Amino acid sequence: MCVVANFQKTTLFSMHLVGAILTFGIGALYVFIQTALSYLMQPHIHSKTMFWTRLSVGIWTLSSIISMFVSSVIMYSTLPGVEVNKKLHWTPGEPGFTAHIVSTISEWSLALSFISFFLTYIRDFKKINLRASAELQSNHLYESQHYRPVSARGPTETSPLLTGSI
Repeated sequence: MCVVANFQKTTLFSMHLVGAILTFGIGALYVFIQTALSYLMQPHIHSKTMFWTRLSVGIWTLSSIISMFVSSVIMYSTLPGVEVNKKLHWTPGEPGFTAHIVSTISEWSLALSFISFFLTYIRDFKKINLRASAELQSNHLYESQHYRPVSARGPTETSPLLTGSI
């Protein structure tokens, strides 16, 4: 998405398209792969309702992509000789205006469908706990050799760098 945002269609259109394909094309593929996995995981991991919810969002994603593509093709074909990617201001009634609005709404709908899809994972991730363990490998951060502290019973670090005093 950063490529799409940083290379806006008015500056470098080809890079904007590459970013859009990577984001939305690969993203839609991801949505359907995860939906298929959701189908295989029910009823052991989650309910059938979650599968149907993800499938609905996947259909929403696919319909937004199709709508965006078709309206963009119509918009570019109704304005031959005009650099549509450089056109910033549209007025109602001019050729291509309706297709431009449909394309813009479809693009926003697609972005919202991705966000909605990722929100379906909230319940799944609530069931996962992650823990990290910090292990001190040196008495001092500036020593070149790494070794374990003498006492393995607990933290033995007393250097001012890690205790907060200077």
